[in-house]
Amino acid sequence: MASLIPIATLILLAAATSAAVPSGDDLVAELQTLRDQSPSGVIRLNDRLVSRFLSSVDTPRPYSFLIFFDANQLRSKAELHLPHLHSEFSLLSASFAAHHKEDDVSSSRLFFCDIEFGESQQSFGLFGVSSLPHARLVTPSTRSLRDSVSMDQSDISRGADSMADFVEAKTKISLGGPILRPPLISLRQVLFLLAAVLISAPFLIRRILEGDTFFHDRRVWMSLALFVYFFGVSGTMHNIIRNMPMVLPDRSNPDRLIFFYQGSGMQLGAEGFAIGSLYMVVGLVLAFVTHLLVRFRNISVQRGFMLVGMLLAYWAVSKVIYLDNWKTGYSIHAFWPKSWRG
Repeated sequence: MASLIPIATLILLAAATSAAVPSGDDLVAELQTLRDQSPSGVIRLNDRLVSRFLSSVDTPRPYSFLIFFDANQLRSKAELHLPHLHSEFSLLSASFAAHHKEDDVSSSRLFFCDIEFGESQQSFGLFGVSSLPHARLVTPSTRSLRDSVSMDQSDISRGADSMADFVEAKTKISLGGPILRPPLISLRQVLFLLAAVLISAPFLIRRILEGDTFFHDRRVWMSLALFVYFFGVSGTMHNIIRNMPMVLPDRSNPDRLIFFYQGSGMQLGAEGFAIGSLYMVVGLVLAFVTHLLVRFRNISVQRGFMLVGMLLAYWAVSKVIYLDNWKTGYSIHAFWPKSWRG
C-alpha cells in the first residue's frame, strides 16, 4: 500500500503539469482575442507574450507570426520611414482580417504582430534584430527565433502589397483580396470641392472666354512639358505604383543612407531622380541648340555654345552609361561595320 502512494503522487503531478500547459487550440483562441482587441488586427507583443506563444511552445506550432519591429525613439528619423511602414503593415493586417472571417481556417494560421524596442528589448535580442526597419516571419516549424525568416529590405520598403507577396510566398496563405486602403479624400471634402467649383464656375467661364487664364500662357505649357518629360524619364510612376522609398538606411551603418541600390531588382526614388536629371540635361541642351542657338548671329558664339553643349551632353550620357553598368552589369559595346575593320 505504501508503494502505491509515490505512484499516485506522480500521476497527480503529471496531470497537473499537462493541465498547466495550454493546448494549441487554447493559444489560438487567446491570439484571436488579442487580435480582436486591436483596431487593425495587429497584436502588440512583449517579452511575456513572446515567451508564451513562441519560446515556450513546442514545434510545430498551429500558427505563424509575421512580426514588425518598431522603436519609438527612432520614429523621428525620416530616412527610416518607420511610421509609414508600420501603417502599411497595419493595412496588410486589416485587409487580411477583412478577407478572412473568424471561421476561416487561414485566420487562425497567421497572426500579425509588432514589437516595440523600449517595451521588449529582450525579445529584440532573442530575434537578433539590430537595425530597423525589420520584419520576421516565424513559421510553425521555427525552433530558434534567430532562425526565423527575415523579410528582405526591398519587400518592406515597397509597402503592404509587397509584404503580402512575401507572406504568400513563404506561408502559402493568400491575402484573399486587394489591400483595403482608405479613400484619399472624404465625402465631406468632395462636397466642399464640388460647392467651390459651382460657386466659381461663372467667373472661370468668363476668364476662359476672354482668353485671360494661365492656360493661355505658353510658358505654363512649356513648364508642364518639362515636368511630364522629367516625370517619365525619372521613373516617378514606377516609384508611385511600387511605393518605392527615396533612400534606404544602411544596415551595416544606420547613420549612413543608400541612394543607389546595386541590382536590377529594385530602383530607389533618389537614383531615378538622378538619372532623370541627367536625361533632362541632355534634353535641355538639345532644346537650346535647336531653338535658341540658331538665332545667334555670331558664328563664333554659336560654335562656342555648340562645343559646350556637346561636352555637357557627352558627360551626362557617359554618367548614365556608367551608372547602368554599375547597377545591372550591362555594358555598352561599339559595333563597327565590317568594311571598317580592315
